[in-house]
Amino acid sequence: MLQACILNSSKQMKNTVVANNKKAFHEYHILETYEAGIQLKGSEVKSIREGKASLKESYVLIRKGEAWLKGAHIASYSHMGFEGPPSLRTRKLLLHKKEIKRISSKLAEKGLTAVPTKLYIKSGLIKLEFGLAKGKKLHDKRETKKNRDVERDIQRAMRA
Repeated sequence: MLQACILNSSKQMKNTVVANNKKAFHEYHILETYEAGIQLKGSEVKSIREGKASLKESYVLIRKGEAWLKGAHIASYSHMGFEGPPSLRTRKLLLHKKEIKRISSKLAEKGLTAVPTKLYIKSGLIKLEFGLAKGKKLHDKRETKKNRDVERDIQRAMRA
């Protein structure tokens, strides 16, 4: 009975964000977002659950009708006795064929790229959120920072 209660409570977990890619929002305008599963080894799953993952300088590419995550760093599991998979290996993303075709046609447009934004655990499964993005110019970055500062000042004034 106790095990059944524990299992039910663990299935009702909220989304736990493991890694964010804050640089993506600074460097790009995110136009659309998609959610994908990731094909991982067992030790990589345990390492992600420990929070040892980074999406900095990673990107999504589509080759031969399959989506791949390249450049994401998942550290070795701490309690592993032998050498595990490389931390920067290319990992397959799990998407429907229709989604892959739609994404690849949009990536063929000039100036669009697929950038990972968030790695999280949803109902016990590890998911990756990535977005189709268009690069920002320098003046866009300045304007974004200026707007953020103005919003922060307004919030401070309202609290006071």
